[in-house]
Amino acid sequence: MFGDNHNDAHLKASWSDFCDQLKVAGDLVFRNTTPAHDIDRAKGFRLLARNISLGLQFHLENKDPDFPELLHYFDPIRKQGGDNADALYIGAPIDGENSYKISGHRGSARYFAVTVLENGATPWGGAAVGSLIDSEIVLEADGSFEIIISPHEHSGNWIKSTPNSWRVTIRQFFADWETEEPMVARIDRVGEQRHQASFTSEQLERGLMEAASWVRESTNYWADTLDKWQRQPNHFLSYRQLDKNAIDATPGGEPLICYWKVPQDEALVIRVTPPQADYWSVEFGNYWWETMDYRYRLCSTNCHHAVLEDSGELILVVSHRDPEVPNWLDPSGHVEGYVTVRWIGAAQYPVPQCSQMKVKNLLVYLGDNVKKISLDARSEQLAARRSGAIKRFGC
Repeated sequence: MFGDNHNDAHLKASWSDFCDQLKVAGDLVFRNTTPAHDIDRAKGFRLLARNISLGLQFHLENKDPDFPELLHYFDPIRKQGGDNADALYIGAPIDGENSYKISGHRGSARYFAVTVLENGATPWGGAAVGSLIDSEIVLEADGSFEIIISPHEHSGNWIKSTPNSWRVTIRQFFADWETEEPMVARIDRVGEQRHQASFTSEQLERGLMEAASWVRESTNYWADTLDKWQRQPNHFLSYRQLDKNAIDATPGGEPLICYWKVPQDEALVIRVTPPQADYWSVEFGNYWWETMDYRYRLCSTNCHHAVLEDSGELILVVSHRDPEVPNWLDPSGHVEGYVTVRWIGAAQYPVPQCSQMKVKNLLVYLGDNVKKISLDARSEQLAARRSGAIKRFGC
């Protein structure tokens, strides 16, 4: 019973503090800038609940840089910070004073990048201190690779760490969801082998405290950030045009983000001619900077899936009813949120243009020559999305 162990009072207090911090985190949902719609209120609390597991992963379960594991961050049921619907994000804790080896098979994702981050001012860290992107990584004939992360120079694939380096992140962006294979790899600390210490009550207390703080701080950070775009709807702006903080931006091409507000009787048309690029994508999500459920909703497209007009133009339509055009962005019950384009490995970064109108005027605006999609083809699009998500995440 309570009191049988001398740590019982501390453990109970730390658990109570963990729960109390999560209660306070719920204030996020009722900020002045938060949409008052039922779906946004409900998804705000779901965001917090979803990210508890990620906070515990970072600060309790996979925190030891002597025994790091490559674990994924986001998936269809755990999201934050404008996750890419095409992506598999994986990472591990490191200590910048030590050396690490990542080894395995790259897979065939269209875009692949390994980035080392310093601890910093944001809940996800600070500046990226080094990256290896796609062809910069030397592969063996069978697709296997080794990457060394260390403070001292190393032959082959090497990323120099700094004393403040604390995390490595691997991004895989999939263009053809149904055929591209994810990476299979591991991370190991190089050098003296150690025995993992037994778990202690102090670790639990510290981990719970840090995890709860991270949930509150990270969700507020991203909501604060997206509010900067909310004040300028229908304009695509890069992150650094609105926020000068150094963050772990995707290496090789920074995203352009736009806030949208589309009532039930209106539609938003977004037009741009994509550049020649190694990879490009369009992401679509809610106020909480979560992608819509990309397993079951048409809420993204990319360089493989998009249907371009004969002129090479990409036409995206945000509307609450299916507009019967190939590149539909389904609001999924929301009337506001964000849309992001990423041009990676491109010589230029064209800025999409937005036109908003009543739904009744949409077909006249698009014209008779715009490409259409049949009901059967739409069903095939949707079926392919779930199949691709299962292939990527294994569930």
